[in-house]
Amino acid sequence: MIPHVPCAANHIPPLTTSANGLSALIPMERLAPAERPRERLRALGVRSLGAAELVAVILGTGNRGRSSLAIAHEVLAQVGGSLRLLASRPVATIGEITGMGPARAMAIVAALELGRRTAAEPHGERIAVHSPQDVVAAFGPHLEALSVEEFHVAILDAQHHLERDVMITRGILDSSLVHPREVFREAIAERAASIILVHNHPSGDPTPSAEDRMVTSQLVAAGTLLGIPVRDHVVIGRGRYVSFAEAGWLSTVR
Repeated sequence: MIPHVPCAANHIPPLTTSANGLSALIPMERLAPAERPRERLRALGVRSLGAAELVAVILGTGNRGRSSLAIAHEVLAQVGGSLRLLASRPVATIGEITGMGPARAMAIVAALELGRRTAAEPHGERIAVHSPQDVVAAFGPHLEALSVEEFHVAILDAQHHLERDVMITRGILDSSLVHPREVFREAIAERAASIILVHNHPSGDPTPSAEDRMVTSQLVAAGTLLGIPVRDHVVIGRGRYVSFAEAGWLSTVR
């Protein structure tokens, strides 16, 4: 016996977020209007959409004979459904997925970065940074999940409030790339009272390398000359961190 299927006009089931969901296999033009991600967003609000539907909205249209929803499901399947892991993937890797390409990959990465910045934005108050734990609380959620190294500079005012987070390099930490000129340019422009250096180790082990120590030494010396002291260098691993200031190394790296 063929089971009775309710008419789409009378019953709109929620779209599945599974990579094998039926809705992902149906061309967008064949889906009932009320089941399409954009229409669902317009009618029910953005919070009613699953992760795949949100990605489909960002993509806009399908490509290479596949709907935007089908592509979105595959994008999420590549990272086991984890948005945090997706945010850590390089643009080139996401762009290799069939139907994606560089422009669409950049749109997804940009949207995820907006979400990260929204979550990190203080609620009516500026972030106060008085300890390595404060640094980890501000930078850890982003840096812990990355598969590549990023070197950031936290620009602080006289009351130790975080004025700006400036990313200096992305990739392998190299003293030739982390030049004092690049690090202190923004600090001088913002009239920083001091700065804190922050970077991650994708291996998960935050133990500073010889290169980490060399970079720190160069920047501490430059900061002393410029009158913008380096208050700390915090290396973030997976669930762990190492603070140069806490370990008493800032005075010995010169």
